[in-house]
Formats: sequence, structure tokens, C-alpha cells
Amino acid sequence: MATVPKPNNNNTLQDKVESNNNNSKKEVIRPHQKIAIASGKGGVGKTWLSITLCHALANKGKKVLLFDGDLGLANVDIQLGLMPKHDLGGVLAGRLPLNQATTAYSDGGFDIIAGRSGSGNLADIATSRLRSLSEDITLLSASYDQVVFDLGAGVERTVRSLANQVDVVFVVTTDEPTALTDAYAFIKLTHMERPNLELKVIVNMANSTKEGERTYNTILKACEGFLKFSPALAGVVRRDTKVRETIRNQTSILVRFPNTEAANDVRMIVDKLIG
Repeated sequence: MATVPKPNNNNTLQDKVESNNNNSKKEVIRPHQKIAIASGKGGVGKTWLSITLCHALANKGKKVLLFDGDLGLANVDIQLGLMPKHDLGGVLAGRLPLNQATTAYSDGGFDIIAGRSGSGNLADIATSRLRSLSEDITLLSASYDQVVFDLGAGVERTVRSLANQVDVVFVVTTDEPTALTDAYAFIKLTHMERPNLELKVIVNMANSTKEGERTYNTILKACEGFLKFSPALAGVVRRDTKVRETIRNQTSILVRFPNTEAANDVRMIVDKLIG
């Protein structure tokens, strides 16, 4: 099974979840307006999940923005077959404001802010520019019911900076040992930096719902044993051959195959998210 750490049952580490941050109560009671989709490693279906989640939210009547925050390796626009006139690269270069970088994905009923695929320099932008971008995101978010951030894989500085913008983080993993280990590492670092941030797990590409729940329990035991923290299960998305087909055809699964298992699983996650 996965090589996530196994807790020592005799270890009585003091719970470090408590925080004296004056904003902690606000973090707990804020609605799920800003959502991050994150992962410890690539290849777990994070971008596909981000797109499908946004589409499902839009189908619920929500005004949604998908922010491609995978700085340097962006691909939301590619998966949707879009050719945006503007992208995040222009914003970071100072050529246009953030609100002018949005592109409508009419088939899904939501907006996107595309990144710039292959621009490695975007992954190394200055801290001051990241701070300015965060302020712009906060202002733009007021125009939407939900903003979904498709974050880059891993725990780099830019990923953590964007994660600090949100109300809830969905950490995506599969049953692969490396995916589980890296997902645990992401949860650990993020929880240490923001103890009151809501972190939830999505198990993607599971062979069955029960198998996905077993995968989740592997991470849960490690988090409870070492972090004294129990991230909730947001949902299990079952393996579905139609997912690959929709990616090849550069469209949303809710456009092409809206009644498949994977599509229904994402809708269940959205139903729980918005109540």
C-alpha cells in the first residue's frame, strides 16, 4: 500500500491545531466562495476536476470563475479548446488588469482566467507581485458566487500563496503510493501554515467508491496520527473511460457525457459543497 507515514500509537504529541490568529473565526464561518483544487503531484486529474466542478456549480445557477493558478504549466484553456485573447501572463507583465483577462467558456456557463503554458518565469514571480495579484483576486472575487483555483502540483511558494486566498482546499489524490505520500505532504505543510483552513480530500480515478474510501482512510490515519487533524472526505470520483475521451476532444464531460459515473460523482461533491 502507500508509503505515507504510520503513526506511533504510543506517541502523545501535543495537539498544535489551536491558533491565536484573530482571523481564525472568520476563516471558519466564511462561505465556500473561494475554492482551491490542489495536489501533491501531477497526473491525478486536478485540472479536469477543476473544470468539471466549475461546470457543475454553473449548472446550479452559480456565477463561477475558474482561475488557472498552475503558474508556468497552465492548461485549463487547452483542455477546453479555448484560445483566450488575454491571459494571466499579460496581467503579471502589467499590460492589463485582472478583470480584463477573463474568457467566457460558453458551453459550461462559467468564466476562466487562463495561465500561460510553458512560461516557467511565471512560477518564479516576485513576492510583491504575488501579493498584488492576491489583492486583485480578492477584488474580482466579489463579482462571482464561486472562484475555483486550479493550483499547480506540489508545495512551491506560488502554490502556497494562492492557497492562502481560499476558504477551502480540495486535495486531490489517487491510490498510487507517490500520490498519497505527496498529498499527505501538502496537507501537512498547509495545515501547519493555516491551522484553521478547511482541507478536504478528493480521491480521483478510484476503481469503486469503497476502494476510494479505503484510499482516503490511508491519508486520514496518517493525518490523525501525526497532525492530530482529520481532513474530511469531499468525495470519491470513480475511474471513467469517458474522462480521457472528453480531454482528447477538449470539452467538458458535462457537455459530452453528462450522465457518466465520474460526472455524477463530481455533482455529488458540489451538492455537499453548496448544501
